Amino acid sequence: MGMDTVKRFDRIVAILIQLQTKRIVKAQELADRFDVSLRTIYRDIRTLEASGVPIVSEAGVGYSIMEGYRLPPVMFTREEAGSFVAAEKLMQKFTDKSLGAYYESAMFKLKSVLRGKEKDWVEALESQVSIVPGQVLFNADVPDALEILFESIAERKQVFLRYESLREETPSERQIEPVGLFHENGFWYILGYCHLRTDYRHFRTDRIHKITRTSLDFILEHGTMDEHRQKSEAVEKTKVRIVVDKSVAKFIRGQCKYYGLISEETGEEEVEMTFMTTDWENGFARWYLMFGDYATILEPQKLKNRVAEILTNSQKRLLT
Repeated sequence: MGMDTVKRFDRIVAILIQLQTKRIVKAQELADRFDVSLRTIYRDIRTLEASGVPIVSEAGVGYSIMEGYRLPPVMFTREEAGSFVAAEKLMQKFTDKSLGAYYESAMFKLKSVLRGKEKDWVEALESQVSIVPGQVLFNADVPDALEILFESIAERKQVFLRYESLREETPSERQIEPVGLFHENGFWYILGYCHLRTDYRHFRTDRIHKITRTSLDFILEHGTMDEHRQKSEAVEKTKVRIVVDKSVAKFIRGQCKYYGLISEETGEEEVEMTFMTTDWENGFARWYLMFGDYATILEPQKLKNRVAEILTNSQKRLLT
């Protein structure tokens, strides 16, 4: 059996597995995943159909497997089984308690189909892997926040929030339509339409004091998360250029993307970084102060003035 035949066999099996993971799978989605042409995907689908797999195709929509058809239990490789350990640790630390418990239950089911050697592999890793999040991701009083949000998005139902904004002294009550969730810079954020503000807002999960389900349907069509994220990238930005000592640059690179890094040039002793930032006045200025004694602001002048103002105010407080 030639290598091309083996690759095609593996791809066809993988296509069959993917068809069982979603109600409808688009041909282009399969072509992108396996880096092949649409024509190749069409041929592979015909092969599955000829093998007796009941595939339903809808022109312009995609493929699905007839309800009730299932593969026999899937066997996992040692490496795939090992990846479950990292996934389980992440779920336990980076999701709410409710989802973490559901994943733990799912893991017991996954482990039940592992062969002896794979079970030993997983057990050897489980006690040796530890993940500690850098921030508190959820309010302890709302242990099922993500579960409710997932349910809300899937069922298109509004949720009620009691939310603590940085600009408000006391939590406010909001009725929102969650569009999506994303994890960025150590925190979970909800992108949702807020009926109180009549606009889209970001809500950080650790600032939620209460969240409850409602029976109210969404009143708007929100589009996808990617569409909203692209809109947020289109807001007015300020160009910032700084020079940072090499000894420090490597430690701040992980945060640079958040502040809008677009390019950097490395010299013998320093790194010149260019940013396009949406909040030079507070977010960027205060972040810069973390390493300001190892850096120089090249532009804009207003950023230099703002950093000097913050330092002056800080010095006054120290001397009182």
